[in-house]
Amino acid sequence: MQHVYIENIAKYEGQTVELKGWLYNKRSSKKLVFLQVRDGTGIIQAVVFRPEAGEELYQLCDRMMQETSLIVTGLVRKDERSEVGFELAVTNVEIVAAPTQEYPLSPKEHGVDFLLGNRHLWLRSRRPLAIMRIRHEIIQAIHDFFDQRGFLRIDTPIFTPAACEGTSTLFETKYFDSMAYLTQSGQLYAEAAAAAFGKVYCFGPTFRAEKSKTRRHLTEFWMLEPEVAFLDLDGDMDLAEDLISYLVERVLTKRRHELQMLERDIGALEKVIKPFVRISYDDAVAKLKELGSDIQYGDDFGGDDETILTKQFDKPLMVHRYPADVKAFYMKRDPQDSTKALCVDVLAPEGYGEIVGGSIREDDYEKLLAAIHKHGLNTADFEWYLDLRRYGSFPHGGFGMGLERTVGWICGTHHIRECIPFPRMLERIYP
Repeated sequence: MQHVYIENIAKYEGQTVELKGWLYNKRSSKKLVFLQVRDGTGIIQAVVFRPEAGEELYQLCDRMMQETSLIVTGLVRKDERSEVGFELAVTNVEIVAAPTQEYPLSPKEHGVDFLLGNRHLWLRSRRPLAIMRIRHEIIQAIHDFFDQRGFLRIDTPIFTPAACEGTSTLFETKYFDSMAYLTQSGQLYAEAAAAAFGKVYCFGPTFRAEKSKTRRHLTEFWMLEPEVAFLDLDGDMDLAEDLISYLVERVLTKRRHELQMLERDIGALEKVIKPFVRISYDDAVAKLKELGSDIQYGDDFGGDDETILTKQFDKPLMVHRYPADVKAFYMKRDPQDSTKALCVDVLAPEGYGEIVGGSIREDDYEKLLAAIHKHGLNTADFEWYLDLRRYGSFPHGGFGMGLERTVGWICGTHHIRECIPFPRMLERIYP
């Protein structure tokens, strides 16, 4: 018997096939048992008709516990009411393993703490199935996007000797006879790679020890960071705009079913097409004040400010040229106004806030050295980074895109914790 996956079931209409998976849910009547079977690619209804299946098979299925692992054989037939468009007329069921006790996550509402504590089991549910498949699609699309544009992927270190984004958010760990830190960003190493290969990107886990409990923060998350030689700020914004519109289009094309499972407003995503609105920090602050925000000029945007601002637009908003004093040491200052940094934040619509932060990097040795001193950083830790300016310095820039924030926006989730299989937060490191 041919083993097939639910995501490919449409290819087997009218054929008898075998599914291997788990019992997601069931309901029974005097003559029928409806088994909801999942296999990791989808969920399908398998119907056991008592007069045809026989008493023994009917009783076996009627008594079956949730999350029993099983092999189901049956005829694939069309069913317009099914979310996959088909159902299975069961001819045989083989139990691989029955649960030893009642499954704790029954198909009903559960509290957040309970679900987080049982994350290893919650992943089997319908909602994470859709979110994780969209996450997978976005990751694959990221690689495809940069591969098609001639970028080279560079894997940057997890252990680093110093801070990249400020010393207050470092996770410290013992490294033999010295101390090391979990990376906040691969950017500085990507800059070195851009000097060697021109167009590069890194993509991996990053860590921020922020004592934040907001719905937008994790202590461990994945970040994409392209870096391009001889790039200006307009080019940096163009690259981010191209990437974001590509990712949204890819998910709309290949994961529309999963978006529908999440009841995502697809119409809102269909509006995410180029060009995006681009405004200066100065104009953004003026707009916020008009909308009732108490933000003061020179402040960085908080989550509430981002929400207020992005709700005015139906596509991502690009805010550029923030005051240099609120940005990282490595950002190049605007030659037209030295109080501003050549930087951009991309804010997702519908109140989701920042998903991309980018800039042109300071390529002048003396100015970079002064910035390192101003931020109170140890020059010795950055000698290798200063070497990039000593030996053939060049204009360059890039950005960082938070994967989970991007997934959360595209999926329409309320909290970023849903967008990674096992979230790490201020008070959560189990399971």
